[in-house]
Amino acid sequence: MSLKIWKKLSTKLIARNDYWSYFLDKFEIEEKQGGEYHYVHTLGSTMVIPITSDNKIILTNQFRYLHQRESLEFPCGSVEANLSFEENARKELREETGFDAEELIYIGEFAPYSGVSDEMCYVYLGTGLFESPLPHDETEEINISFHTFNEIEDLLQKNVIWDGMTFAAWQLAVNKLREMIK
Repeated sequence: MSLKIWKKLSTKLIARNDYWSYFLDKFEIEEKQGGEYHYVHTLGSTMVIPITSDNKIILTNQFRYLHQRESLEFPCGSVEANLSFEENARKELREETGFDAEELIYIGEFAPYSGVSDEMCYVYLGTGLFESPLPHDETEEINISFHTFNEIEDLLQKNVIWDGMTFAAWQLAVNKLREMIK
């Protein structure tokens, strides 16, 4: 049995900033019922799981305003219009950790919040790290820490890492990381 198709009737821009646009669509489902759908449009995001030469994985720690608490995460950020996904991943890695990677290995992608946003997050492993800092966003205060594979697993299991995007990226990368690190 096929699912019913939603048909867009109109789109209205509600607000826009440098990172996303907020839209309100009117839609109908098979000409029988309709409604309004509010959503955020983005160019996507990129996340990097950086791995040092001694197999330590770098996490960032930053304050998350909406949750009013600190969050351990992999380096991540919104895609800028003039950058490819890989270029954006490299930029975020440099801004948030002070490192660049000789190699970025594409792992996969996921939708962070498919009912609210059309965003797709593109995940990379970063290897061959070397110092190459870029200035970071002035609203971001970030500390970095280095962890073993097992420590990351433990932080996830104990819910110390609670960021959903970090959970999803880890799940995409965990088998490849096991091969590389163990």
